[in-house]
Amino acid sequence: MHRNNRVILFQGDSITDGNRDRLGDKNHILGHSYAYMIAGKLGNEFAQQQPIFINRGVSGDRVSDLYARWNEDAICLQPDLISILIGVNDAWRIVAGEPSGATDRFERAYRHLLEETKDVLPQSKIILCEPFILKTGATEEKWEQWCRLVSNYQQIVWGLAAEFDALHVPLQAAFEEAAQRAEASYWLWDGVHPTAAGHDLIARKWLEIVGRSGWLKGGISDEAPI
Repeated sequence: MHRNNRVILFQGDSITDGNRDRLGDKNHILGHSYAYMIAGKLGNEFAQQQPIFINRGVSGDRVSDLYARWNEDAICLQPDLISILIGVNDAWRIVAGEPSGATDRFERAYRHLLEETKDVLPQSKIILCEPFILKTGATEEKWEQWCRLVSNYQQIVWGLAAEFDALHVPLQAAFEEAAQRAEASYWLWDGVHPTAAGHDLIARKWLEIVGRSGWLKGGISDEAPI
């Protein structure tokens, strides 16, 4: 599939989903998240190579949900680059005391997903984005518990990125720094979901890290791997 074009896949939950269209409407197929912003910039910059951008984020997903649909929504797409942002719903289910949060499967499911990806798609490059929160809206009431969970997930993501030779995109510090310029809700309207400004912050950090890595050197093309 798409072997004449580089395929860049964005995976995650509602933050990535961005209310994307499921019926092929090209006006909305990438949604309105950071994935759309990144695709717009790179699609313009590397137009001669005509890269293909795919958004398969699903609102409400945890890492275990991601793993359950990984064959259909990742492996079979044969992506050259896979970007993953996940974790807030794993924490949310636990904080809310839901049955689906009875055990914390974040690390084990994430590890299974990455092990399988490396085994089946050894040439695919992986970007792991750090989950993030700010103290406002949904996170305020049980802020300490939110902090414990998400901070732990951030450490896990950092460790998995090192273990699986993936790029790590740190986002928590970026949001905390941004919250010094405007209140937390300006960036994450409910403490979890980004506003337009928040999505731009993610996109800029992603492009900074990926650009600095050299993966985009020479463009997105068959001759010059991402």
